[in-house]
Amino acid sequence: MMHRALLVPDVLLEIFGFLQTSGYIQTPGLRGTRSGCFAALARTCKAFHEFAMNELWADIVNLDQLFGCVTRLHPIVYQKPVCYHWSSQGLEPLSEPETHQFLRHSTRVRSIEITSDTHFHLLSVFPSETCLFPRLTSISFMLKYPVHYSHLFLSPMLRNCYQESIQPDFISMVTRCASLEHLTVRSFGEGIADKLSLVSDGVRSCKRLVTLTCPPLDLAAWEHLSTLRTLVKVAIGREKEKVMSPKLDLSKNHNFNFTPFVNLVFLFFHSDTAVYLTTVLQHSEFPSLKEFCMDVSALSWMEAEQLFRALSLCKACHTLETIVVVCSGPEVHEPSANSLTTVSHLLCFTQLRVLRLSLHHSIIINNDLLFEAMSGWPHIVWLELVDREITPVTFRGIFAALRQCPHLQWLQISMDTVNIDIDPDTESFQHTALRQLILRPSDLADGEAVARIIFSMLPYVNRVLYSVYPELYSWQEVNGHLESLRSLPVTGRCITGAPSET
Repeated sequence: MMHRALLVPDVLLEIFGFLQTSGYIQTPGLRGTRSGCFAALARTCKAFHEFAMNELWADIVNLDQLFGCVTRLHPIVYQKPVCYHWSSQGLEPLSEPETHQFLRHSTRVRSIEITSDTHFHLLSVFPSETCLFPRLTSISFMLKYPVHYSHLFLSPMLRNCYQESIQPDFISMVTRCASLEHLTVRSFGEGIADKLSLVSDGVRSCKRLVTLTCPPLDLAAWEHLSTLRTLVKVAIGREKEKVMSPKLDLSKNHNFNFTPFVNLVFLFFHSDTAVYLTTVLQHSEFPSLKEFCMDVSALSWMEAEQLFRALSLCKACHTLETIVVVCSGPEVHEPSANSLTTVSHLLCFTQLRVLRLSLHHSIIINNDLLFEAMSGWPHIVWLELVDREITPVTFRGIFAALRQCPHLQWLQISMDTVNIDIDPDTESFQHTALRQLILRPSDLADGEAVARIIFSMLPYVNRVLYSVYPELYSWQEVNGHLESLRSLPVTGRCITGAPSET
């Protein structure tokens, strides 16, 4: 006899929810569910049937199973041996009676991934305003070309929409889905520049966005986004596929009024230049921003200066924890030999935990500025300053700065390793949190002395890495001395303090 607790809907849903996440039973077209278990539960008793069927059909890939509910199509979809790529070529669209068979379980579907639209012509009988999936909360169009009949998937409950390519009815889609919270448009191929206005217009129709990933937007779209208190994350562009950014000319748009992005926490950019992003930063405030990342193809000295100055003025000084700026394209050849004042611009970020800068310019840094920066970043755990030039930072400057940041675990910097201005035998300081040391040094004069400094004062750095390939042999010498020091039976070294948690 069934226990009375199993007749309580909330208890059943809790059990079925566990089955959803506990593993897989492979069934073509069904993803992420224990389909066999739910099918068996649906046949067990009437009390289980509806709950089990809802979970069985909750998450599907393509529409094969729904087409299989149509009597005429069932033997074709489930022909033996099972064929994952059944053909609908030459088949007539669904008839009026067959639409009811197709819709029998469509109301149960909550998530769909579309990887093929081969059979969509069978749906041409449905009027354009038809909602086939009224409970649908998530849809992913994985095709790299426009999907016909995409309007049939629109649901008033849709929360999550992923589009590999921009659909022709994109504006209509986002307008009809008033509850949309997560929108991803990953189309960054040829011809995307002609569609950027379409994306911007569509984004302006979204009133409840929480996360947004898309190509570059126009100023009107940015103005709209600044008013959304629900917005938490914006990612513009796509890694390794940087579309040409549009020019944002504020001089022609005097009526734009950007309000603070009050709850935006994450801001990511992949772009060809920094001009687009800098313009956005110069006219925006991000009082809740915690993570800022940018991968740019080309970055001139002036563009870099303007970018970091704009970042320092966007009201994120007391919240920003992560800054990553990478120039992944070729070096921009400029007659000017100016160095970046980047570090000075970033001193205001008192909560900084991660700073990674990989640029094609010299970064102004010396012992005093490094000490000032580390004093202002007491929480920092990762510092990476990839510089094309050797800085005047010395070992004494490095260890004076390390005293100010006890949690630092990763350090990459260029420095002067010829001027050895510290004696490890007279120093009692040890930094027990640092695990990774990557240096771009000047000519290495005394590899054994450098190894002794690292061995005595950085006890958890097992070897030193190098950021420039020609220096491989020099650092093989240092690492060889480090290995020898660690192999001694009695080192005389006493590690003060326990290593920090990673």
